[in-house]
Amino acid sequence: MEQNQQNVKQEIKEAEKQKYEQRVKSATPTPNLFWQMGKAFLVGGMICCIGQAILNYATNGMGIDKETAGAWCSMLLVLLSVVLTGFNIYPKLVEWGGAGALVPITGFANSVSAPAIEYKKEGQVFGIGCKIFTIAGPVILYGIFTSWVLGVFYWLMGHAA
Repeated sequence: MEQNQQNVKQEIKEAEKQKYEQRVKSATPTPNLFWQMGKAFLVGGMICCIGQAILNYATNGMGIDKETAGAWCSMLLVLLSVVLTGFNIYPKLVEWGGAGALVPITGFANSVSAPAIEYKKEGQVFGIGCKIFTIAGPVILYGIFTSWVLGVFYWLMGHAA
């Protein structure tokens, strides 16, 4: 008798689980992969075109050498991203363009400035100081760690040859 009650309870749990999974599946939007890739390409291409325009103007219009023009281009793109993040425009661009807005240097600037803006009300130390790298921190950490591992590997391969 007790075994039958446990079996009935188990069947009810399974039925509820299947019902929940069906509800989640019906409520979850299915993204159109090609449409998302097209939007990412458009946004990323737009950012790259802006960067190229800055480079062209700096080298041709102002006569700056390519290395200095590249530094100015990076700084201006970061500044533009931070300003757009402050006006809540860049997050909307990220929402629409996905990886096209997140992958370039502007996405990294957004990932640092957005927490700083969000947590400034908690103070300089416990707000901005503690939370500024919540999104960008893992990227920095794994980037440095990976470059270290690859550097050791490269060094070992140089000594092995």
